[in-house]
Amino acid sequence: MATRQSVNELIERCTDVLNNAQEQCKESSLQEHYNNEQYIEAQVDLEQVYNDLHTMDHSANQQQREQLHRMRLQIEQMQNKMTLQSH
Repeated sequence: MATRQSVNELIERCTDVLNNAQEQCKESSLQEHYNNEQYIEAQVDLEQVYNDLHTMDHSANQQQREQLHRMRLQIEQMQNKMTLQSH
């Protein structure tokens, strides 16, 4: 079973990655292709935390699964936004 602390740490890491991805989207809209490396790195980070959420889901209780699911939806939305943004 996942501990409360491990779930909270993962949620916090996801939040940090989401904030960075949002910043990269903002920068990308201003600078276009000049921040390409950071933009791609943000996408890789999103994929990594998405996979970590999926892994954690297997050992979580029902309440934790709900938290992880909500975070996974936010990650998916950001991934879609970054994919569709003309970069």
